[in-house]
Amino acid sequence: MTTYELVVGMEVHAQLATQSKMFCGCTTDNWDASPNACTCPVCLAMPGMLPVINREAVAQTIRAGLALNCTIAEVAVFARKNYTYPDLPKGYQISQYELPLCLDGHIDIDTKSGVKRIGITRAHLEEDTGKLVHAGEASLVDLNRAGVPLLEIVTEPDLRSVDEVNEYLTRLRQLLIYIGVNSGDLEKGAMRMEANISLRPQGSQGYGTKVEIKNLNSFRAVRNALDYEIGRQSQLLEAGKEVEQVTLGWLEAEGRTYVQRSKEDAHDYRYFPEPDLPPLFIEREWVHELTETLPELPLARRARFEQDYALSRKDADVLIAERAVADYFESVLAAADGVMDAKKVANWIIGDLFRLMNQSESDWSDVPVSPRQFAGLLKLVAANTINANTGSKVLGEMFVTGEDADVIVEREGLAQVSDAGALAAAVDRILAANPDEVARYREGKTQLMGWFLGQVMRETRGKANPDIVRQVLTQRLQG
Repeated sequence: MTTYELVVGMEVHAQLATQSKMFCGCTTDNWDASPNACTCPVCLAMPGMLPVINREAVAQTIRAGLALNCTIAEVAVFARKNYTYPDLPKGYQISQYELPLCLDGHIDIDTKSGVKRIGITRAHLEEDTGKLVHAGEASLVDLNRAGVPLLEIVTEPDLRSVDEVNEYLTRLRQLLIYIGVNSGDLEKGAMRMEANISLRPQGSQGYGTKVEIKNLNSFRAVRNALDYEIGRQSQLLEAGKEVEQVTLGWLEAEGRTYVQRSKEDAHDYRYFPEPDLPPLFIEREWVHELTETLPELPLARRARFEQDYALSRKDADVLIAERAVADYFESVLAAADGVMDAKKVANWIIGDLFRLMNQSESDWSDVPVSPRQFAGLLKLVAANTINANTGSKVLGEMFVTGEDADVIVEREGLAQVSDAGALAAAVDRILAANPDEVARYREGKTQLMGWFLGQVMRETRGKANPDIVRQVLTQRLQG
């Protein structure tokens, strides 16, 4: 039986985070709007209406191209992509073809064998189509989305597994959110994926017949569609049959692809320059200005966290997953002023704060506990004013009330007991009440130390200094 290698190139359509549409002033904030409420004569393609280029959409495309290590063209031209579909009001889409804005880039992804570079063929600017709403035997057209700026990002056929595709999409989404050009909200269609897939015998250099799977709206759909196609195409090839070059759709409910139409080539769209729009001449000074607006990108930030803060790859990945989380972590570190090492600060954020944020479904752009307040809590723990368990409880109270840690500790009387004499009395009470456990410990069951420690902490309502308790317990149990 032949072993086949998967070859995938991805096309991602990402809605740009502009306030208005690509060629008119209609709002792009139209997800919950009534059908066709956010339209005008331009995006409805009324006769005689002329498009005007959205400068911010061009700027966001250039910023994305820079983040993707692309060459930014000096001249870009809009073209008409001609095809007929009910949600395309003009009967053509304004896109870019021969002269796109961004070319020849790359993005690095993590794989089991290390970092792999995925080539970006092009990233170009176009307008979105409308949306069909199927109601029984009828189909309704909502043109609120028509004209929303889209960034289309096309890779080289460099992806070799479903896991690599998932990692690429994850990193791309993260990157676009980091630089503020896309919301990343897949449920609202902010990113839509198309996969170009073929199989070839393992070790061969040529390409098999390519099929395109259109309009995949989630990473899960991409994974499932690729898995299905691998199985379908493998069966065809093993039976000595040919794979037909077609465009496929994905039926999520049935878990299978289906043929939509024969695969189009570029000439089928009859591209020609858009006569109502001038070429874009991109000044190098503007490109430089946009370069300066880019933040530190995710993988660069991860590398710095590993090097400067001695964090593990796992912890660094968690912290840089969202820009707001990484910013918060570094703000806490700065406010803590060295009282606790970065690894321990990361543990507090990844453990306790993540738990509270997830339980409350809070947004990281508005954490109820400020970095200054969080650092104040960590200073109390580092100074042994409170222990870690009490600190976790105090953080929960801070999360709800917004109060500073020292205020809560003072009001609730939570300061840690570090007096060895007072703690020795508590230890003696616990040992006297549990003679059997004492005997077992002295017989070699030293793992009971944790149990004794827990009993003393309960006795002191969690306020005992555990290090001192452990010292006293060791002295008493060895006596």
